[in-house]
Amino acid sequence: MDQLRDLLVDNLQDLLHAEMQLIQALPKMAESAHNPQLKRAIEKHLQQTQGHAERLHHAFEVLGEKAQPKPCKGMKGIIDEGAETIEENEELEELGADLALIGAAQKAEHYEISGYGTARCLARQIGEQEVAKLLSHTLGEEESADFLLTEIGKPILQQAALADNGSEVESELEVHPVKAKAKSQKA
Repeated sequence: MDQLRDLLVDNLQDLLHAEMQLIQALPKMAESAHNPQLKRAIEKHLQQTQGHAERLHHAFEVLGEKAQPKPCKGMKGIIDEGAETIEENEELEELGADLALIGAAQKAEHYEISGYGTARCLARQIGEQEVAKLLSHTLGEEESADFLLTEIGKPILQQAALADNGSEVESELEVHPVKAKAKSQKA
């Protein structure tokens, strides 16, 4: 049982550091979003992420452990890659840049979904039901954020595909011609 408890604490330390990194990264992601719905979703998730960190602190209290983050190399890599994606796609048309941003954000969500799912399973296994409940709450928010990103991305993807084909994009009120901007050639 000590082995599983230690593994749970280790996972929680990793998740705490992951959340702390995201709290720093999400404002830049929101700032780089062009689509207003995407920007709002990222800003909302920043608030949720702050709540996730608070829940993790509470989980440590329940376990009688110090909330000490352990460097999360996985999230660091995902955030570094996301920052690179934002930088590389500054020259893209807004639709393409937002799609790249959604992809980067979903990588972070999937990492967290995996981490919270594992930690919840460990908490349940050792009978830490209050901790499992806290982790379930956060896991649900992470899954919802991932779902929302997918839903926001669908019409953006459709518009980008139409733009790439030189077609017109029909909105609810009127038809707008969409012309794809060429990527700037880097010498």
